[in-house]
Amino acid sequence: MDNLTTLIRDIPDFPVPGILFRDITTMLKDGEAFHSSIDGLCDKLRDLDVDKVVGIESRGFIFGAPIAYNLRAGFVPVRKLGKLPADTVVAEYDLEYGSNTVEMHRDAITVGERVVIVDDLLATGGTTRATIDLIEQLDGKIVAIAFLIELTELGARQDLPGYNIVTLIRY
Repeated sequence: MDNLTTLIRDIPDFPVPGILFRDITTMLKDGEAFHSSIDGLCDKLRDLDVDKVVGIESRGFIFGAPIAYNLRAGFVPVRKLGKLPADTVVAEYDLEYGSNTVEMHRDAITVGERVVIVDDLLATGGTTRATIDLIEQLDGKIVAIAFLIELTELGARQDLPGYNIVTLIRY
């Protein structure tokens, strides 16, 4: 996966001063690299008997949908508050640079379904923890949490004990 890191652009001070943003759009535009990233994550998830893949808005949709397709699982979007039309469950979270609220349709996960959460980046883990809360409100079973990139210096993995965390790239 070292070749993927050469295609990820660093943007300092975005979206606020002091944040180093890892821009994956430069990797996504390369068809082979995008294919390799999806295949790499699927290889790590294939044996988990997954019922649903939950993608976190918005870059989690980019990875989550093709992973769900490849695993023959359903896809469930986690959206920012007010974006879903039916009855939802809601969770709040903090970011490195603010706070937000996410929601998921109440009927998206049934009791005991085996779920993989997918997003592009594990930084502080706030969005991930909120998504875990949504799934656990519906009694889903989280079998893995998958990311293209993990920012190891922020320590989010240690704040998510007991979860199977899968990543392709670590900074």
